[in-house]
Amino acid sequence: MSPTPELCNLVEEFLESYRTEARLHAINRRFIPSREGSLEVLRLCLELLYPGYHGRQDLTDENVGDHIVVLLATLREKLQIQIERCLCYDQERCGEAESCELSCRSSARHLTGEFLSALPGIRSLLVLDAQAALDGDPAATSLDEVALAYPGFLAITVHRLAHQLHELGVPLMPRILSEWAHAHTGADIHPAARIGRSFFLDHATGAVIGATAEIGDRVRLYQGVTLGALSLPRNRQGSALEQARRHPTLEDEVTIYANATILGGNTVVGRQAVVGGSVFLTHSVPAGHKVSMENPRLRVRPGHIKRPGENRPDF
Repeated sequence: MSPTPELCNLVEEFLESYRTEARLHAINRRFIPSREGSLEVLRLCLELLYPGYHGRQDLTDENVGDHIVVLLATLREKLQIQIERCLCYDQERCGEAESCELSCRSSARHLTGEFLSALPGIRSLLVLDAQAALDGDPAATSLDEVALAYPGFLAITVHRLAHQLHELGVPLMPRILSEWAHAHTGADIHPAARIGRSFFLDHATGAVIGATAEIGDRVRLYQGVTLGALSLPRNRQGSALEQARRHPTLEDEVTIYANATILGGNTVVGRQAVVGGSVFLTHSVPAGHKVSMENPRLRVRPGHIKRPGENRPDF
C-alpha cells in the first residue's frame, strides 16, 4: 500500500524539521540511555529489595535463594548495559565517543559491581524508612500497607537507588529514575539530595527536595513541602555556580508540616525544630524552636438559603 500524497507531505515536513532544528532528536547519535531499560533495572531492584511485594509472590525459604541468584544475574547484565550507555553518552556529548567504548565497558562493569554491593545496605535503610512511616502515621496499619501502598515510601526507595547511582558518577540514569518517581508519587527528589536514616515523607504529593539539600536522621516531611533555592549563586563574571549550596539543611528529628517553603543554601533548621504549615522561611531556625504562621482572621457573616431555581451570587 503506497502512502497518500498527504502522508508524503507530512513525512517531508518532519524531515525538514529534523534537518533545520537539531534540538530534541537523537538521529545519528550512537549512545542514548534507554528510559525503558532504566525502568527495567528499577523493577528488578524493587524485586530484590521487597521480595514477595514486587514480582513473584510464591517465594518460600526453600526457593528464595535461587530466585535471588536469577534476579542478581539479570540485574547485573541489564544494569551494566545501561551504565555503559550512560557513560558513552556522556563521552559522546563531549566529542570523545570514538575511543570510549572499551573504557566505558570496563567502567560500567566496575560501577555495576559497586552498585550491587550497596543494595543490602540500601535495603537496611529502607527498612528504617518503612518503620518510620508506620510509627509516624496513625492511619498506617502494617508494614505491608506501607510497602504496597504508600507513595512517600516508593519515592524514598527510588531516591536511595538513584542517589547511589549519582554518587557513583553515572550520568542521566539517576534523573530518569527520580523523574519516574516524581510522576508516580508526586514527590520531586533530586538524586543528589542527601537524606539520613528513618525518613518519613507523609502523603508525598507536591514535595520538592533540591539537589544540594541535606536532611538528617528521623526527619518527617508532609505534602507540599519545598526545600528550594532562593536563586542560583553567581561568580563575579555573572556565571552560575552550579555546585554551590543552594538548598536548606534539616538537622536530625526535624518536622516540616504541609506546604511549608524553606529556601536557601545558608538556611539550617536545627535539631528537633518544628516548622508549621504554609510557613515561608529563608533564615535559619535554632534547635528545638517552633515556627508557625499567625492565625488568619476569618470573616463569617449570615448567608441566604437559596430557593429552587433562585440565582444569587455566593459572595
